[in-house]
Amino acid sequence: MTTELGLPSLRGGTSRDPARPADPRLVDGFGRVATDLRISLTDRCNLRCTYCMPAEGLDWMPREEQLTDAELNRLIALAVRDLGIEELRFTGGEPLLRKGLEDIFSAASALEPRPDISLTTNGIGLARRAEALAASGVNRLNVSMDTLRPERFAQITRRDRLSDVIDGMAAAHAAGLSPVKINAVLLRGVNDDEAADLLEFALTHGYQLRFIEQMPLDAQHGWRRTEMITADEILARLEERFVLTPSDEDRGGAPAERFVVNGGPATVGVIASVTRPFCGACDRTRLTADGQVRTCLFATGETDLRAMLRGGATDAEIADVWRDAMWGKKAGHGIDDPGFLQPARPMSAIGG
Repeated sequence: MTTELGLPSLRGGTSRDPARPADPRLVDGFGRVATDLRISLTDRCNLRCTYCMPAEGLDWMPREEQLTDAELNRLIALAVRDLGIEELRFTGGEPLLRKGLEDIFSAASALEPRPDISLTTNGIGLARRAEALAASGVNRLNVSMDTLRPERFAQITRRDRLSDVIDGMAAAHAAGLSPVKINAVLLRGVNDDEAADLLEFALTHGYQLRFIEQMPLDAQHGWRRTEMITADEILARLEERFVLTPSDEDRGGAPAERFVVNGGPATVGVIASVTRPFCGACDRTRLTADGQVRTCLFATGETDLRAMLRGGATDAEIADVWRDAMWGKKAGHGIDDPGFLQPARPMSAIGG
């Protein structure tokens, strides 16, 4: 078997392309270079958001399939040292459910060159861990919060934990994990009347707000474009209360289109993955909790690095397979293509 030989196992991936350049970085066939690694620490989550998973949850990944801390640290070090990765964003599921994650952050922060380290969390349990996260090397974090109303929070997440999230953000801010960014998804007929209220809350507390268009990554495959709140709608609702001006700062590969609020300095961001795709500037590569490289959030193929790790492959061999996977990255996610297929894995298993 290929795993016994330390060779890559491909799930819908492509074979090696001899045209791939000798560049040691993660270059793709369209000239993009991945410098941002998104790392899922677990597929488990302690919320049950309606746009992500069913009320009963999902069949979680068996522990033995998940990368060990040593395996994960090895891949991170390889990515920073040999592949030109400059930014690490840790995600889930809910990453705070991963035991010993502060040790993973400490190992990453000790690398040379030192990568920028960030975390995306739902905020549950953040209040008691914010200081430890900062001490372990996390630079900043994003917290998912879609509403300011406890009853709506319980409706969306199926858990009555809004106060925990708000307390967690305050603790993170106090610990120096700034800027604290809020990620919000507006759902038609549920919380779409709160756009301006959420921005007011962020401005009052010194947080940065980013709205995210709902994407077809739910486990139930119930996403419908016609039901999605678009970027244009989000901006229209914000402009009922605020004056927004497009930011003149270079966006680079950042997913959020930023707008200056009431003349500044505060800004608000909109991540319009569906209606205003930014694939042409994408600088990301992704690693799932079970060691699969994904070239895109919406990729239907994966490249298995876990098999290589456990099959005795060298760092050089793993790095070259990672480069080959990224060389085959598609031009865009293809949501508007008639043949678009939603990934089999939901967001909780891919990592945000």
